[in-house]
Amino acid sequence: MLERLRTWMREESARAGLRGRRVTVSARGLRPEEAIGTPTRRDYPLLTGKERMVEALLDGARGQAFTDAPREVTATLEEIIEGPLSDNRARGVFVAAANALAARTGQVRDTLHCRDDEPEDCARRIVAALQQDPATARVGLIGMNPAIAEALVGAFGAGNVTITDRAPDVVGTEHFGVEILDGDRGLDTLLAASDVVLMTGTTLVNGTWGGILMRAEAAGVPVHVFGVTAAAACALSGRPRLCFCAHPFEDSLST
Repeated sequence: MLERLRTWMREESARAGLRGRRVTVSARGLRPEEAIGTPTRRDYPLLTGKERMVEALLDGARGQAFTDAPREVTATLEEIIEGPLSDNRARGVFVAAANALAARTGQVRDTLHCRDDEPEDCARRIVAALQQDPATARVGLIGMNPAIAEALVGAFGAGNVTITDRAPDVVGTEHFGVEILDGDRGLDTLLAASDVVLMTGTTLVNGTWGGILMRAEAAGVPVHVFGVTAAAACALSGRPRLCFCAHPFEDSLST
C-alpha cells in the first residue's frame, strides 16, 4: 500500500504542479492537547505517551498520522515521496504527507483527528454502523483503542470481541473483560473469532497493513479501517474507513 501511495503521490503532485517547484512540507510531533484536545477519559495512547501524532503541512493543507516514533523534518514534497520507508519514523512522515497531499488536491477533507470527547461519539457511531449488518455478532479490533473497545464490548459482549495490539505493555492485559492478544501471534485467532474486523490505520506506519489484509482476505473476513492515519490510503484503495468525527484540514485546531 505504501508503494501504491508513492506512485499516486508522484502522479498527483505532478498533476497539481506541486512536484516541479519547491514546496516545503514540515512534519512535527504534536503535543497531546493539540492532537486530541482534553477528553474526559485519559486512557488514549496519545495521552499515555505510547503514541504521538505527526502533522504534515503542505501548501495550506494538513494531514496527520499516528506513530510511536515521531520525527520533525522540513523537506520538499519530492524528497518525502522518494525517501526510504524503512522505519516507523520515515513512514509516519510519509503517511502524514500523503494525507496532506490528498487534502490539498481534494481527494479527502477530514484529515485531522477528532478532539475532546468526540472519540467516544465516534466509537458509538462505529458500533451503530457495524450493527446495521445483522450477520455481525463477533468483532475483531486490531489496535487497542479504549473508546472503541468499550463500545464494542457494550454492544456485542466481551465474549464476542477479540482485540490485538503490538505494544508490549498492552499485550496480556485485560480491558473491559477482554484479554489483549499479541498483534502478530494472535492475528489468526482474531480472524477465526470475528465476523468483521476493525483495523487501525496505524498499521500503515508500523508496516503490518498488507500482511493483515492478505490474511483477512484468505480467511474471508471483511476489514474496516478507523482513524485519520489511513485517510489517503482508504480513498485510494476504496477500503471502508469508519472515522465519523475527524475534522476537515482547514480547521484551526493545532498551533
